[in-house]
Amino acid sequence: MHMDTQPTSLPNLPCLCATFRRTARALSQLYDEAVRPLGLKTTQFTILQALSLTGEVSQGRLGEILALDSTTLTRTLAIMKRRKWVAMRHGRDGRERLISLSTAGRRQLELASPAWQAVQDRLRSQLGDERWGGLFQQNREITAVARAK
Repeated sequence: MHMDTQPTSLPNLPCLCATFRRTARALSQLYDEAVRPLGLKTTQFTILQALSLTGEVSQGRLGEILALDSTTLTRTLAIMKRRKWVAMRHGRDGRERLISLSTAGRRQLELASPAWQAVQDRLRSQLGDERWGGLFQQNREITAVARAK
């Protein structure tokens, strides 16, 4: 049985961007609460996950994958590098920076994954499998449409 997830106290916002940002903030707060005891923020956890999926990747490509602006990504990666969670090296032309998951970063990802998974499981249970899958599909489509300038 799925929990009623109809928000009764939240007004409909007329802007899709504002609605998605509100949702993103609420989700970020939920996931941040789960991974905070492990010294992580959701943004850092997401980068660790992305690097575990991509392997070594250019900073530019990582920014594209995550739809993160260069300044935000650079700032977050600097923190992660200081904590030794990511490894960085220059690419062929010297301007390109290649990022990869370090051993410490992989360990941090493994430590945080159960807390992250608990949030995933809770949301999936409350929303139901069909709705859960549909949300992922819709979000990929909206991202693609928004990026097709």
